[in-house]
Amino acid sequence: MHLDNELNIVYDMDINKIMSDLEAKHPGEKEYLQAVKEVLLSVGDVYNQHPEFERNKIIERMVEPDRIVTFRVTWIDDKGEIQNNIGYRVQFNNAIGPYKGGIRFHASVNLSILKFLGFEQTFKNALTTLPMGGAKGGSDFSPRGKSDREIMRFCQAFILCLWKNLGPDRDVPAGDIGVGGREVGYMYGMYKKLVDENTGTFTGKGLSFGGSRIRPEATGFGALYFVQDILKRQNETMEGKTVAISGFGNVAWGAALKATELGAKVVTISGPDGYIYDPEGIKGEKIDYMLELRSSGEDIVAPYAEKYPEATFFPGKKPWVQKVDIALPCATQNEVNGDDAKDLLNNGVKLVAEVSNMGCTPEAIDAFIAARITYAPGKAVNAGGVATSGLEMSQNAEHLQWSAAEVDAKLHEIMHNIHQQCVEHGTEPDGYVNYMKGANIAGFMKVADAMMAQGVI
Repeated sequence: MHLDNELNIVYDMDINKIMSDLEAKHPGEKEYLQAVKEVLLSVGDVYNQHPEFERNKIIERMVEPDRIVTFRVTWIDDKGEIQNNIGYRVQFNNAIGPYKGGIRFHASVNLSILKFLGFEQTFKNALTTLPMGGAKGGSDFSPRGKSDREIMRFCQAFILCLWKNLGPDRDVPAGDIGVGGREVGYMYGMYKKLVDENTGTFTGKGLSFGGSRIRPEATGFGALYFVQDILKRQNETMEGKTVAISGFGNVAWGAALKATELGAKVVTISGPDGYIYDPEGIKGEKIDYMLELRSSGEDIVAPYAEKYPEATFFPGKKPWVQKVDIALPCATQNEVNGDDAKDLLNNGVKLVAEVSNMGCTPEAIDAFIAARITYAPGKAVNAGGVATSGLEMSQNAEHLQWSAAEVDAKLHEIMHNIHQQCVEHGTEPDGYVNYMKGANIAGFMKVADAMMAQGVI
């Protein structure tokens, strides 16, 4: 609570009312509402110290996207049949820079998921200190089982609907689940043809046409640099630690690669079909095989155990029952629930860092914080991906291409600075660092200050 002496008004954020109003306006959008509530619970005390935020309705403006573009995507499959999908672009907040965020192609895509991702992206991008606003987009189109030509035609149709809303100083998309270098290439090719300019208005592009080195592995690498900083603060290192990872795509691959390089032993990966436990460690050619699994189009990890008999495949299960020091969710939202958290805690996990976006449910987060083990949220841990996308934008603007060492050094510095912000804003009186609170406050304050400086618009 804060007394504004100038107006003699007492301000105190009413989270219940804000959430009730949002739920009434956006019923059923559970992922979006969950993401908003998590931030509000973290920033309440700081918000109440700034009566100017309440007078200018910063929260009410910040939790709603600037605009949502929804469109029909019509394309023709290899049989000559007409197909229709729904496309979205959620431009959430551009107070600190042009909209920036990935495009996701997956059957599960809906407006709630994209709004949650765009909201999270706003704070994640703020934490990088690079001038990027928050956005997210996608479609319920699934690349799985589609031919290369079908994927190309869909990507071109998608951009044909969206291109007028994009631009290097307006909105710069990137990849996400279901959208890798191939899909970005097809979308950027169509965008470039439509605008008749080579502006670099996409990130995650190929090296031959403006992409940045280490971009595919940047999310996983950045996450491990963040974890490395956590451990350093605790006078620990990655050396000898056992690590459970979920997923088996680019993010999990980058995390496994860097964790192994730093001396840890990664013992799990997972897919929609179940998880792999490899007691000898997923390293060397086994990490390379993760990419083969992903590129096969099968979206399953079971073949790993056939290729490497020392590993065991657990169908329909999640890897959080294994005894490990560190858990790194790398797949999708809410993949670690309250029961999973109990399993991890009972097995002595010391650190949980979300490499996926909002990888843990509120019940799981509460359990980790109550147990006073280190929990770090995705908006801080996985910011290395968008940070490197920001570096790609800088390289495009300067018509340069930096070396892998230069990009990696800048990524190191950005992740170190994000960790420092979390510690600064999240350290509690007993010395425990609440990384969720620290990340939310640091991101919120930067966006709120920018919105205040630009007036009510």
